[in-house]
Amino acid sequence: MFRIMIVEDDENTRKLTEAVLRQHGYDTVCASDGVEGLEILDKTHVDLIILDVMMPRMDGFEFTKTLRECGWEIPILMVTARESHIDKKKGFLSGTDDYMVKPVDDEEMLLRIAALLRRSKIAVEHKITIGSTVLDYDSMTVTTPEGTSELPQKEFMLLFMLLSYKDKIFTRRQLMDEIWDMESNTDERTVDVHINRLREKFKNNKDFSILTIRGLGYKAVY
Repeated sequence: MFRIMIVEDDENTRKLTEAVLRQHGYDTVCASDGVEGLEILDKTHVDLIILDVMMPRMDGFEFTKTLRECGWEIPILMVTARESHIDKKKGFLSGTDDYMVKPVDDEEMLLRIAALLRRSKIAVEHKITIGSTVLDYDSMTVTTPEGTSELPQKEFMLLFMLLSYKDKIFTRRQLMDEIWDMESNTDERTVDVHINRLREKFKNNKDFSILTIRGLGYKAVY
């Protein structure tokens, strides 16, 4: 069971969030501000933090910055009434992983939590498991019921990136910048070539598909 820490100074909001999380199978621990949150982290394992920004003693920005400077990589979802672009930018620069504006839609919050936990697990284990397909980043291999195959580095990294973010659309330029690192001797058509190779290799795989989003780029669905 995943344990989520709720750092929120408003008692009613804290209790409501806790009730929603527990109803959906999460263990919870609560803190009324950043200072108390740090004290809890010293003695309790936490898988994800839901964090308010405006709090006494230590606000959400300072709390997040403190965690990141100490090397903590726990996923953080900031939830706040502050919705300006400047506030969001400050939140991401301090180290938050995601940002929601109050009033929070419970279903959206749960979906974001699930996505953050999944990506955190991928980061720790260097593996993605989708149905009967397993991608192992350390060995650059893909294992299916038909066996294990080692992919060329760029093909594997492209597939790993797409499958890490279910339903997220990546432009060709984003994929180029991330995987080919702005190499001068490649262009965006290189992405298309690698996508076609991956589709051919996994055309019989029923666990995932790579879709072309006309005028935008590609996304993985499963």
